[in-house]
Amino acid sequence: MNTHTQTMPVERSAPGKVILCGEHSVVYKRPAIAVPLSDLRARATVVPAPKNQGLRLVAADLDEETLLQDAPPQHPLAAIARGVLGYLDPTPTFPLGGEGPDATLTVRSALPIAAGLGSGAAVSVASARALAAYLGHELDAEMASALSYEVEKIHHGTPSGIDNTVIAYEQPVYFVKGTPPQVFTIGATFHLLIADSGIPSSTREAVAGVRRRWEAAPETYNELFDRIAALVDAARTAVAGGDVRALGPLLDENHSLLCEMGVSLPELDRLVDAARAAGALGAKLTGGGAGGNIIALVPPERAGAVLAALEAASAARVWQTTLGEG
Repeated sequence: MNTHTQTMPVERSAPGKVILCGEHSVVYKRPAIAVPLSDLRARATVVPAPKNQGLRLVAADLDEETLLQDAPPQHPLAAIARGVLGYLDPTPTFPLGGEGPDATLTVRSALPIAAGLGSGAAVSVASARALAAYLGHELDAEMASALSYEVEKIHHGTPSGIDNTVIAYEQPVYFVKGTPPQVFTIGATFHLLIADSGIPSSTREAVAGVRRRWEAAPETYNELFDRIAALVDAARTAVAGGDVRALGPLLDENHSLLCEMGVSLPELDRLVDAARAAGALGAKLTGGGAGGNIIALVPPERAGAVLAALEAASAARVWQTTLGEG
């Protein structure tokens, strides 16, 4: 595939995501629903650089930078850059042994790291699209997702693939591992609060922990996965049909099953309980658990009260987002 390097800066962005229902069980080929957070984004910019520099990778929020030629294979930005270059130019013609054009790729993100909001996948998708565009190609959602999934393996070990899918497509997705994603629409506006526990969450460790417990008690965990799968299907019906109030109890039940699975923490449970007591229609942890965030589905008139309750319950940060077109 021929490449054509731009002479002007190129920028692309990608959203974060939240899982409404189905985390962890999705790793075991049960369904999950995730939605993009279009107002929380990662942004990647590629600008020309002096001749013979090669590709410089800059993670501005972490104050880190490296040349692609010097980066180890497990470096996430290097991995996505190499993935894009390999896809666009399988027999490299770039200088420095195929380590990219003379350019600087800089990434900035409004998404917190290790919080279950898809930060790693958002950075990968934004970076992949920016670098490809700089080289004269626009990546479609399928390819952006596939390239990002390879980097997700670095971040998470055995990822489900849901993060890269919903972020690359930037639409609500009903997802079953190993099958094409089903993009669908939301039947009504609904309002979420996302509360950060302030405890970093390692999806890799959380997924590995569930796998150990599943291997020790497969019947128990397969039953939990099946019960969550039924909730996910009911949640899809509620979301697509605009039945916001029907979704709340499903979120509550999903959280209870995640607690049984061993991925919640007292700090997360405290935030969930505070949201419900203040008028949330439902609340649950989202993402890997063992830290990170909870989501609370709120009627608009209770959003302020729920937000105040979450802050009083020691949430480190709270974001508001609206999903659906109304």
